[in-house]
Amino acid sequence: MAPTVSCFLLAVLFSASCQVITSSDQMCMEKEDNKTYSCENLGLREIPDTLPNTTEYLEFGFNFLPAIQNTTFSRLMDLIFLDLTRCQINWIHENTFQSHHQLNTIVLTGNPLIFMAETSLNGPRSLKHLFLIQTGISNLEFIPVHNLDNLESLYLGSNHISSITLPEKFPTQNLKVLDFQNNAIHYFSRKDINALEATNLSLNFDGNDIKGIEPGAFHSKVFQSLRFGGTLDLSVILKGLQNSTTQSLWLGTYEDTKNQDLMPAMLEGLCEMSVESINLQKHHFSNLSSTTFQCFTRLQELDLTATHLKELPSGIQGMNSLRKLVLNVNNFDQLCQINAASFPSLTDLYIKGNLKSLDLGTGCLEKLKNLQRLDLSHSDIKASDCCTLSLKGLHHLQYLNLSYNMPIGLQNKAFKECPKLEVLDLAFTHLDVSAAQSPFQNLPLLQTLNLSHCHLETSNQHLLEGLLGLRQLNLEGNHFQDGRIAMTNLLQTVGNVEVLILSCCELVSIDQHAFRSLQKLSHIDLSHNSLMESSIDALSPLKGLYLNLASNSIRILPPHLLPILSQQSTINLSHNPLDCTCSNGRFIAWYQENLQRLEDPEKTVCASPPSLRGVKLSEVKLSCRMTAVGIFFLVTFAFLFIILLVFLVKFLLRWKYQHI
Repeated sequence: MAPTVSCFLLAVLFSASCQVITSSDQMCMEKEDNKTYSCENLGLREIPDTLPNTTEYLEFGFNFLPAIQNTTFSRLMDLIFLDLTRCQINWIHENTFQSHHQLNTIVLTGNPLIFMAETSLNGPRSLKHLFLIQTGISNLEFIPVHNLDNLESLYLGSNHISSITLPEKFPTQNLKVLDFQNNAIHYFSRKDINALEATNLSLNFDGNDIKGIEPGAFHSKVFQSLRFGGTLDLSVILKGLQNSTTQSLWLGTYEDTKNQDLMPAMLEGLCEMSVESINLQKHHFSNLSSTTFQCFTRLQELDLTATHLKELPSGIQGMNSLRKLVLNVNNFDQLCQINAASFPSLTDLYIKGNLKSLDLGTGCLEKLKNLQRLDLSHSDIKASDCCTLSLKGLHHLQYLNLSYNMPIGLQNKAFKECPKLEVLDLAFTHLDVSAAQSPFQNLPLLQTLNLSHCHLETSNQHLLEGLLGLRQLNLEGNHFQDGRIAMTNLLQTVGNVEVLILSCCELVSIDQHAFRSLQKLSHIDLSHNSLMESSIDALSPLKGLYLNLASNSIRILPPHLLPILSQQSTINLSHNPLDCTCSNGRFIAWYQENLQRLEDPEKTVCASPPSLRGVKLSEVKLSCRMTAVGIFFLVTFAFLFIILLVFLVKFLLRWKYQHI
């Protein structure tokens, strides 16, 4: 009985009382102190009083404001950006924004507008961006023209507009973007286009299916970009744009749009206009030959994504100005089928997502002496010996993407043809490195290397040798022997790395000296592993880190580790099974004192004890002092212990004298 009572007393003495301090939830989420707030989708019918008068950016979409007037936002006079998407607004009354002189963006997307007063937009001195998408507008006369002199972008997509005739005195001199996509516009007149006084304007007519353009309507006009996506007959567009100039012309189509096959005659209008970049995505070429491209000779960029190409014709002449060629999502069998020699000035080539297994061939790109960027990702490339022969002649290549392909074998100095590489992406491509030496050792200028999920042999300590300029290294998803990064490891040869990603590597531990050579490290991601608190010792030589330890197995952080955390700039400890008892009291106190450097506090919660499971660490208050009841029992226990001790001494003395 006595031992049971003693244990009970000790439990009472050293038990800790725990409580949660919760702060009252704000209706609106604060994104930037006293400036930026999101009140979206809260069922609000007015502006909450909790919003400070200093609010500058307000996201108020998906609430209920059937009518707005000059008192609705009168208190928030510092507003710069106001988003009222889908607030069921029908009426916008006079002088609604009369006090909002700094307001430059108003988003009214998805509101069934019935009425906008002539003076509804008065007040802002520099209103630049106005969104009236999907508002039911059928006539541009609906838009109030007062106070729009500084307007730079007007978005009118997904309405019922059939004519781009602007209201009289509508100011267009500062317009940069005019978006009419997905309306019912089928014809352009000279008068309509002449009313657009701005130069270098970006016009969007996607989804309108233009059927006619008055001859000369675009004569001598200069645009930044023109979009006519989804138009059935491209010859109408190209003839109508004669004698115009645009930097970018988007003529692509969509999956759900019926379109005619492109005949060479349909593209002849390009010869009569000046354009630098053309996009023809998802069209289908009929009778493809070298003459198809006879009017493309002045192009600098050409996008032929998903145009059902199996090869490009040989003998294409005059495309010496082309700098960028996009051939994504086509049907090439071999890289040589693009006939690269027809485009000698290319600096950027993209063959991403090829629909067949792409054979790299030998020297297919050798004529592209100026090539700087090459993307061959997602193309089912399989090569047992990459990449000396396939990249032959690409001495100026700076960016290479071979990610998401089939297994590729890398030999010693695999990229010796590309000594100027700065970015190399091999993510999700199984790499078979057969040589004992590094396949990357001739890349002194490489700054970014993505080797995530490459099934690397990480025990090869020479794997990364020669990468003296490497700044960013991604090893996510690669496994280390026994789940441990040893003191001697492959990272010791990349001492200039600043960003290191080791997430999802099934790591269990990290040797205390594993990172000793990474003195320039500023960002390390160790998330989604099984690391315990002992591995934090490995970070002791490093300071000012962005440290991501989310989703590991950290329970209790002893006091001797807190200085290591204190010397880092940003720390993420979310999704760890953190203990919220007095055993972790010092850490919890440190956490609450350093909230400014903690990332994702909403998901940094207690796992134990059960009474606090799911409670945010920032809201936990531990009282680890002895309670009044505990003190009473301690005194009582001490008193009883002294009495027991006295009786024991007397008993021993009496027993001693009785046996003399």
